[in-house]
Amino acid sequence: MFKKYEAFVEQLDGVFESVRQQYSDCVKCKLECADCCHALFDLSLVEALYINSKFFETIVAERQPEILENANKSDRQIYQLKRKAYKAVEAGEKTEEQVLFEMAAERIRCPLLNPDDQCDLYASRPVTCRLYGIPTAIAGQGHTCGLSEFKTGASYPTVNLDSVHAKLHELSCEIIAVLQSTHVKMGDVLMPLSMALLTVFDEAYLGVSADKNKSDTKQD
Repeated sequence: MFKKYEAFVEQLDGVFESVRQQYSDCVKCKLECADCCHALFDLSLVEALYINSKFFETIVAERQPEILENANKSDRQIYQLKRKAYKAVEAGEKTEEQVLFEMAAERIRCPLLNPDDQCDLYASRPVTCRLYGIPTAIAGQGHTCGLSEFKTGASYPTVNLDSVHAKLHELSCEIIAVLQSTHVKMGDVLMPLSMALLTVFDEAYLGVSADKNKSDTKQD
């Protein structure tokens, strides 16, 4: 499943590079630019599992506690923001559209961003990070990095994030099907990167029966 995810990511990397080559004067991504590393967004299940796996596989043991502590701090901040937003909608003080617009403007430092303003897990970064900097659209609304030189009202190649998220959801649901998880709706799960680092994705969390695993092992 990770290979399928990586193949999809490779396609998206190709799209980003194509736009960057066509509009090199507009795309301002460069080393130590960490603008996208403070954006609020959620990961699909397949991305959360992938990030978690790559974190423990790639990051040296000495660095892990510091990053996980930063993840814990970030996760508490995100929880407070989401709780405040939820209460505002429930009380009728704001619409969902207003809340989403305000949340998009919030800035929380990614726990994987090191003191040199570089990503400690750059090669395995999420899809949102890979596409940040070129024009994207979600629910018909266009967006691009505020540091870029793309002009409002002009026509550019644009990545449809609805389609991207649909593919990630498809892969997430396929994982649950392959695992034969009892949590049939887990493919719908979305979580911040901080939570993806902190979560223990064991059999209980994933709804995988230990008895089934033993049975499968005997059959193998």
